[in-house]
Amino acid sequence: MEESAAAPDRGHSIVYAPRIQDLLAREEKVFRIDATTVGVSHCDLIADVVAARPVRSAERSVYKPAAGADIPHDSATRTIRALGKDVMEGIRTPPPPARGLNGPWPYAATSYLRQWLFASDPLPVSLLSKRGITRSPALSRIVDRAVTVWPEPGGAGHGRTALAEQIRSASDARERGQAIAMYRRATATLCDGVAALTGNALWLMGPAGRKQLMGRAGRKQLMDSAGREHDVAAADLTAVLWETLRLLPPAWMLYRTGGDAYAGLHPEIRREDNVALFPLLMHRHPDYWSEPMDFRPERWAGVPDPEKTPAFMPFGFDGARCWAKHLVVPLAERLLTVALDNRLAVRVPNQETHVPLRSLLSVRFDARSGA
Repeated sequence: MEESAAAPDRGHSIVYAPRIQDLLAREEKVFRIDATTVGVSHCDLIADVVAARPVRSAERSVYKPAAGADIPHDSATRTIRALGKDVMEGIRTPPPPARGLNGPWPYAATSYLRQWLFASDPLPVSLLSKRGITRSPALSRIVDRAVTVWPEPGGAGHGRTALAEQIRSASDARERGQAIAMYRRATATLCDGVAALTGNALWLMGPAGRKQLMGRAGRKQLMDSAGREHDVAAADLTAVLWETLRLLPPAWMLYRTGGDAYAGLHPEIRREDNVALFPLLMHRHPDYWSEPMDFRPERWAGVPDPEKTPAFMPFGFDGARCWAKHLVVPLAERLLTVALDNRLAVRVPNQETHVPLRSLLSVRFDARSGA
């Protein structure tokens, strides 16, 4: 079992993995992690590192090479558009029964989102997004081979998602192999990230915050003082999510392999050093934030574009932003609304939850709807 170290957040006990806790304990903004890696949480230096060179394909989780070749730019663009279409259509459809949110989070939420957004895809394509399949390399290879001989008879449409249609319409074996890889990566990245963000928000809100917002998601205040329709609950939930992205950002580290581009940006960074960028640390530093350890969604009230806030990097900087950033907050807001409307209860012993060392920063708890 992974050892952990405790740290407090908003009266809750969050138990971080030791390596994360070690990072949180650091006061310096540029520090050496090991012989070949330098950590950075300085706002300006992070911007300089990101601007020094374009992100490489191998450094991207979704667009890294597949089927023996780099992902072409036009293919990546088609994937973003297809995923955006699927998410927007999913948000407009009724969600699955809330009992699908019962169980251990974030896994229950991930499965729920995949069911919500991609259940219309035919077998074996829908298996590409199943968590039980993606966790097994052997099962993944079997499913990949099955999808290779798909599609079923028929033309475009027939209820399948736009992502699945990219597989069906691939012109050759390599394009099909890349479309299969992109389907799996895109669905996993989106659903895992949104599930982590929503779970982190539910935890940080605490029992009082959840109770305050339960049942309000569908209620509207017809007019504000300026005569404009204003959705109070939606504004509350959006602020909760932005503050969650500050305090417990799922994408808590960006990694860049070393090279000449970074040499000279800081005396600590050598040509052979890799660079780890830490939004998790930058978002908590008192040089950049007032009361940085307090969960205060109200700090985002009236902020028209949170991503322009200094020292805030929930999705990366210009030129290296998350490819699905425009989908994450709306989908998380929709999922959070479903959870609150169905009175999802967070159940943990002694109000203590764990954050293991994973690529996505996410709290762990058990949940039950209808409480």
